[in-house]
Amino acid sequence: MFSIHWGYQPLHYVETLDYANVVLTFVFTLFCLLVAYIMFREYREGPLLIQKNREVMHSEVSAKIEGGSLDITSMLTSASALGALVYFPFANFSSLNTWIIGNVTSQVLWVLQYFEIPAYMKAWNMITLNGYTVEIILACTAIESIALFMGLIGAVKAPLNRLVMAFIVSVPVIYVLNLIRDIFVVVAYGEQWFGADSFIIAHNYIAKAGSGVALFIISYAVLKILPELLGMIDGLWVILSEELKYLLRRFARD
Repeated sequence: MFSIHWGYQPLHYVETLDYANVVLTFVFTLFCLLVAYIMFREYREGPLLIQKNREVMHSEVSAKIEGGSLDITSMLTSASALGALVYFPFANFSSLNTWIIGNVTSQVLWVLQYFEIPAYMKAWNMITLNGYTVEIILACTAIESIALFMGLIGAVKAPLNRLVMAFIVSVPVIYVLNLIRDIFVVVAYGEQWFGADSFIIAHNYIAKAGSGVALFIISYAVLKILPELLGMIDGLWVILSEELKYLLRRFARD
């Protein structure tokens, strides 16, 4: 399901000239397909477990997982399911979609007007400044990043106080930083800070780079609070590496 969903996204980003997201969504589609293949192999051969020495092994029965082993795909499945529960309702139910986009639009406009920037709401999801209009869409709400972090945090077995702290340093921070990002794009485009290509430069390059840096810092903070996530990430890397080697060996023999 994820590979199908993300497989369609590059077409949208090509239309908006957002080539960074074209690459990211394409890579993520391949990642989802590889994970699906790994899960299919697990269905046939048993769960893949990561031992303390980072050795990958198949367990015939999930219940045989030992204390020193990590069932990475189960953790990844939990993270994906939780993330999907957060993201897909907003993506597929028009009432929730309209609600979150409308809220973000209103909040961005409120901040602009608070600082006496002469912007106004042209439509329920459009903000105009000096005759230049920016449309707020679902991707402008940060719901994708929020869903990602909520899924990862929810998939980790850790004390509740650390889970809550990880949530606080990620989800609310992402939401606020996204509002700042949207405000920057509206002002940069409305004031034509970068000339005729102000929107593309502000949205596709500067805001994208800023978002990347912010997510890196937030990820670091979450990992400091939940070091258990490192085990899942490291285990996922080991499994993906081993499965890629396995596939390459099969193709080489064929």
